[in-house]
Amino acid sequence: MSEEDKIRLDKWLWAARFFKTRALAKTAIEGGKVHCRGERCKPSREPKIGDELLIRSGFDERTVVIIALSAVRRGAPQAQQLYEETADSLVRRERATALRKAGALGLQTEGRPTKKQRRQLHQLRDGAQ
Repeated sequence: MSEEDKIRLDKWLWAARFFKTRALAKTAIEGGKVHCRGERCKPSREPKIGDELLIRSGFDERTVVIIALSAVRRGAPQAQQLYEETADSLVRRERATALRKAGALGLQTEGRPTKKQRRQLHQLRDGAQ
């Protein structure tokens, strides 16, 4: 393994454009949002080709396999060539997106509650305690 193949995980995540900065990548790794081979890892871990990463970011949860290593952040098309998302991960993300969209439609309201509705809400809240 040459020096060029040695790269930190936080730097690879930044180069692959999962996070905008290395600091955000490091924070996510330390916060348990990134798992390598099913285990929590450290930002200084050296990823290898073929490693499977589970990356949680917001509502999304991706499972990717590392195809290539890079320490340089390039454009999105080149960054997408560094990894391959598993088919199962794509299906789960699409399903989760559809459920979020369907759920969001049920939360539509007519706007702010009226004074009468606010009183009813407070009464309901106070009565439940």
